[in-house]
Amino acid sequence: MAFMRACSRFDVEPDRPFQFEWDGDPIAIVALDDEYFAIDDTCTHDRFSLCDGYIEGDEIVCPLHLARFAIRTGEVRMAPAYEPLQTYPLKLEGDDIYIDPQAHDE
Repeated sequence: MAFMRACSRFDVEPDRPFQFEWDGDPIAIVALDDEYFAIDDTCTHDRFSLCDGYIEGDEIVCPLHLARFAIRTGEVRMAPAYEPLQTYPLKLEGDDIYIDPQAHDE
């Protein structure tokens, strides 16, 4: 795994995803219950930024058509999306958040 620094934990607000871009692809870093998760930032339904959406409970909601995804797993929780989001390995070292954008969790 090739972890790289994405941001500080202070960049990620509890109710607002932080967008990290790697090789032109946006990745959303989300704080949830004192844990951090990295998921694709693009809705699988209509290619819209999830960082422009909102967090509700343990879900991220696309602002365009209100598709919902589980933050921890990327699974679709509500249509119109039907494909899950990719998730990425993440680790916290001190106050820094590292992700491996080339590896996908399944």
